[in-house]
Amino acid sequence: MSSVTLRISRQGAITIPKPLRVAYGMKPGDTLTLIDLGGVFVLKPQRSDIDVLVDEIAAKWQEDGETLESMLRALNREREKRSS
Repeated sequence: MSSVTLRISRQGAITIPKPLRVAYGMKPGDTLTLIDLGGVFVLKPQRSDIDVLVDEIAAKWQEDGETLESMLRALNREREKRSS
């Protein structure tokens, strides 16, 4: 466990130090959850459900040997079938 001192800007923003952002895979636009434990604040990185789902689908496709190109070819074949 470590401790970091942060400063609040005039707009109320804080900056997460780069080593922590890198260590936890945080990117601009990511969501954090602030938990207030009676005056003790905990920030928890929170990925959206959609991001998690996309990663799971991509991993499954990779497992199955699928690529974006193979999926697009399959989609085009289905379109051709339906338009005939």
